[in-house]
Amino acid sequence: MEFWLLAGLGVYLLQVYAAAAIYLPTEGMATHLGGRDSLPEKGIMAGRADKALANMKENLPVFLTLGLLAMVVEGADSALAAQGAMIWVLARAAYFFAYLATIPYLRSIIWGISLVGLVMMLFSVL
Repeated sequence: MEFWLLAGLGVYLLQVYAAAAIYLPTEGMATHLGGRDSLPEKGIMAGRADKALANMKENLPVFLTLGLLAMVVEGADSALAAQGAMIWVLARAAYFFAYLATIPYLRSIIWGISLVGLVMMLFSVL
């Protein structure tokens, strides 16, 4: 379970740094290193990366909470929790790339798959 919690944090960091890296060419290094008081408008890809990151920020606390509960609740089904965590992490990585590629229905299906992973983690502690 610890591996998948760390992997989930890794996917989060990937999204944080990818969003910044996509935006960097738009704003330029000098602006990036400065106070960022007036930033140029974000391009389409940077906007998508930000939206995907915002969605990740909404889902990550639930994932981490369920993962930690699965580790500390006596009688929790650790195999089910780990399987749910694996599904969530892999789906969230795929979600980010599907969002950037503008694959609307696929992106929503992948989000649903990640939700299945969370539900599995929830059932592991009930």
